[in-house]
Amino acid sequence: MGMAVSCAFCGEPDRVRVGGRAACAACGWVVGDVPDHDLPPPRVEVVYYLRYADRIKIGTTADPRRRLKAIRHDDLLAFERGGRPVEQARHARFAHLREGGEWFTAAPELLAHIAALGGEPWRRHTRWLAAAYRR
Repeated sequence: MGMAVSCAFCGEPDRVRVGGRAACAACGWVVGDVPDHDLPPPRVEVVYYLRYADRIKIGTTADPRRRLKAIRHDDLLAFERGGRPVEQARHARFAHLREGGEWFTAAPELLAHIAALGGEPWRRHTRWLAAAYRR
């Protein structure tokens, strides 16, 4: 039996079958495909939900690794696909919980929304990036 080869896109070793082809279990990248690093990276905007103590920050970025390094937080709770319009919709939906700026009280209804987004945030982001590269 040969050694497992990591995904060319995200580095994960686990595989699944998709339409008769082997693909990465983490990001969906098809085994054997090679990302074209000569192309500019695709822009994948996300709304992020960060917890700091008993508050939640709802913000948006196309570069979450860089953005999250710049914000003091305890936990990354979730990513939601979308940019400024989705962020503004969430700010409006939870306006009654706003503590100031983009920070909101970690009330049950906001936490339920975050839980409904599901999945591990970085894994979801990697899937979205891989799909954008495939396009």
